Amino acid sequence: MTFDIHAALPAALADRAGAWEFIRALAADRAKAIGAADGYDPAELDASAARLGVRLPTALRELYDLLGRRDDLTSNHDVLLAPDKLYVEDGVLVFREENQGVAWWGVRPDGEDPAVLARYDTAEPWSAWLPRLSVAAMEIVLSEILLFDDELVEAIELAPEEVDQLPEEMRELAFPGYPECEESGNRVRWFTSPDLLARYDGGMVVFRARTEEDMEYFFDVVCGEDEDEPDA
Repeated sequence: MTFDIHAALPAALADRAGAWEFIRALAADRAKAIGAADGYDPAELDASAARLGVRLPTALRELYDLLGRRDDLTSNHDVLLAPDKLYVEDGVLVFREENQGVAWWGVRPDGEDPAVLARYDTAEPWSAWLPRLSVAAMEIVLSEILLFDDELVEAIELAPEEVDQLPEEMRELAFPGYPECEESGNRVRWFTSPDLLARYDGGMVVFRARTEEDMEYFFDVVCGEDEDEPDA
């Protein structure tokens, strides 16, 4: 039985324990199950906190403890910084960087599950991204699974008025809205079905299929024709 992302989301958004359970189930269903050796040792996290002179928020420690070493789930596209690479800038504990070094994500180093901030230019101030770090961890894993480097991921341009062309079984996920980047003003939207996963940013939809047949089906529905070998 496949993992029902829609059914599991309310509990995942309710608290940290639900978020980690969501991530475990998602990884097992659409990647590889998370194992005991996939996280960092608490001593490594203690050393990072001591080096920085700050307290690592509980949710950040739990993220690293659960899957910090799983690059396929955290750093396949953008990068979850290793504990010894964490740094503080303008009072924000930076834990993630965009793959081309043009965006950064961080938290204020206090609280249990603090809000996540984003910066899209070193000259710009930090701005709100997602309301809790555990929710951001869910977004990270969804995004990294979506962007596995294989033949089952594609991107096509899609205007806002064309979103209803997505396969009808792809229901929009009730995930908190967040900006794709500061300049676009678009809010990211997620759509899922048992065999398809898609992220829409207001002009482009990136999607992942379980099989080549699922990919062909997606293109057939959205584009109105089969595209056995869509252009990259």
